Amino acid sequence: MRIGGVEIMQYASEMMTSSSPAVEAFDLKDASSWWSDVNKSPIWQDRIFHALALLYGIVSVVALIQLVRIQWRVPEYGWTTQKVFHFLNFVVNGVRAVVFVFRRDVQFMHPEILQHILLDIPSLAFFTTYALLVLFWAEIYYQARAVSTDGLRPGFFTINAVVYVVQIALWLVLWWKPVRVMVILSKMFFAGASLFAALGFLLYGGRLFLMLQSFPAESNGRRKKLQEVGYVTIICSTCFLIRCIMMCFAAFDEGANLDVLDHPILNFIYYLLVEILPSSLVLFILRKLPPKRGITQYHQIR
Repeated sequence: MRIGGVEIMQYASEMMTSSSPAVEAFDLKDASSWWSDVNKSPIWQDRIFHALALLYGIVSVVALIQLVRIQWRVPEYGWTTQKVFHFLNFVVNGVRAVVFVFRRDVQFMHPEILQHILLDIPSLAFFTTYALLVLFWAEIYYQARAVSTDGLRPGFFTINAVVYVVQIALWLVLWWKPVRVMVILSKMFFAGASLFAALGFLLYGGRLFLMLQSFPAESNGRRKKLQEVGYVTIICSTCFLIRCIMMCFAAFDEGANLDVLDHPILNFIYYLLVEILPSSLVLFILRKLPPKRGITQYHQIR
């Protein structure tokens, strides 16, 4: 009886071991089936895109509230860097919200180039919004080192003009000749712009962080500013690097295409990681209101 019991236990153990790969394969197949079912379901597509619209709408409202608070605090100043940054956040997230509310209608717009424009313009505006933050940090860094900043703003406007002109040219060519290679070029161009933005944050965020770190430990607000610059640098450089990598995949792999209705889960993950979460975190970190007039100098857009 003892030997029989041992044999039974060994047989059961072998059965469990041999069935483990089969169970894992079943689980993977089940997960794949779930992903496919959600992607192909018009109901789930609408739910996910409307959820994105809601999240973008919340971020847009938060940015607008912050803009109003800043204007209420320092009404005597014009369009400062901080005000422009929050205004652009309001516009970018508001436009995204509207596009995702009508995402199904956008997908069936003709000519097809209109779809690309409506989906890409907020991305370009997002690039400009956070490039403005890099400009602000660069100005602070060079002013602290008594270096002229005269070339920074012209450089900022030139870089943005080049990005927009090239993208518009790609749209026009795509409209004239809608071939796959032009779509690839458009996505790769934006991947390059995103990489450029990530490097800008690493460069000037890193420089500003090291400069602040060199200040005496007892300096007023040093620790808070170090945390602010460090967190924003990590968040923004990461989100632009993710966007760059994802654009490269989307350019060559139809399964990673974000400009279609039947990839709602991928769209949700992508936009959550590269726009919604970064914008929310940065708005929270930079929520502090500027000092009232006469306390300290306040940076203003010229």
